[in-house]
Amino acid sequence: MEQGPPAPRDRSAEDEHPVRPHSAGIGALWLDDDLYFTSGPGTRKSRNLAANPACTVSVRLEGLDLVLDGEATRVTDVATLEKVASIYSSQGWPAEVEGDALTAPFSAPSAGPPPWYLYRFTFETAIGVAGAEPHGATRWRFRR
Repeated sequence: MEQGPPAPRDRSAEDEHPVRPHSAGIGALWLDDDLYFTSGPGTRKSRNLAANPACTVSVRLEGLDLVLDGEATRVTDVATLEKVASIYSSQGWPAEVEGDALTAPFSAPSAGPPPWYLYRFTFETAIGVAGAEPHGATRWRFRR
């Protein structure tokens, strides 16, 4: 006899709300051919990335909408954390390394309390749609 899905009272919240796409603004940095961004450990963004590192970053540039597809992985090595914290600080966000994450006196309210995880987004494809002459769409693939 086949057993069907569990009755509603036997399901957990994860069963009812599996990891699904989530869109949020990020303060990204471009460094050494990758993008870096932060997220609080308890945020939906960090929980989703822990379950599935695949993600998409969308950017509007002058005359071009760009979508980057790839994976975001958590960065814990101190050298990279310090380098990224220094760049953030030079741009006005006084980030510092604390353990294997970043901290600062403030961040976006949606980031949750410090510390914040640092993620490296490595993209494999990019799709650009031109909103200006010569118009059109192009896809690029990157081998890394």
